[in-house]
Amino acid sequence: MNLLVCISKTPDTTARIAFKNNNTAFDDAGVQFIMNPFDEFYSLVRALELQEQLGGTVTVLNVGDSSNDIIIRKALAIGAHKAVRINAEPSSAYFTARQIAEYAKDKNFDIIFFGKETIDFNGGEVQSMVAELLDLPFVHLASNLVMDGKTGKLNRDIEGGIEKVEVEIPFVVSASKGMAEQRIPNMKGIMMAKSKPLDVIPPFAVEDMVATVNYEIPVDKSGIKLIDPENVEELVKLLHEEAKVI
Repeated sequence: MNLLVCISKTPDTTARIAFKNNNTAFDDAGVQFIMNPFDEFYSLVRALELQEQLGGTVTVLNVGDSSNDIIIRKALAIGAHKAVRINAEPSSAYFTARQIAEYAKDKNFDIIFFGKETIDFNGGEVQSMVAELLDLPFVHLASNLVMDGKTGKLNRDIEGGIEKVEVEIPFVVSASKGMAEQRIPNMKGIMMAKSKPLDVIPPFAVEDMVATVNYEIPVDKSGIKLIDPENVEELVKLLHEEAKVI
């Protein structure tokens, strides 16, 4: 199978969040970056499992600058066969989706994998945009995927149960918890990753339709006020005067 796994670089979950340049850019000073866990643990590993079962090639794709090479090399160490980096700053979900779609449109990928979202923006937008741009079926939040010939059989966790979906290749899928188990790169994989191809290509000409105006850090949560259940008047007063709907 010809499989594409799209990976992104995100701040570690323990990173200090701050902004610079009058709150128009993320302040990455002292921040440790990692491969987005949903991309690494679930989509990449499941793609590798399918390749090991059915044969073929796993390519990882990243949109970003050279600072992303370290997470790309980790994906190669885990088992991906080759990697491509589109040398562009991912300024928005639309811009990123267009870059991915332009690259993938003539490569005949059977499945394009994403994690369900990135842990920094939590948008979950790029996957559906790519599917739309490529006119491919899209299965979101898949927790299981098995192949039966050219048919993918997937489970999606929904409220109160599991939805079972069947789709013919090619298709796009976003992976959530349950799709696969984390793999730790071993020394052999790390050494082999150094010789695997990482192609850096220029960005495609895309006019972005979104511009970031500024960022804001959420206000600190206020303390909890405990009201005596018998004091209904006080509760009503506080609901009118202090409670906020978020």
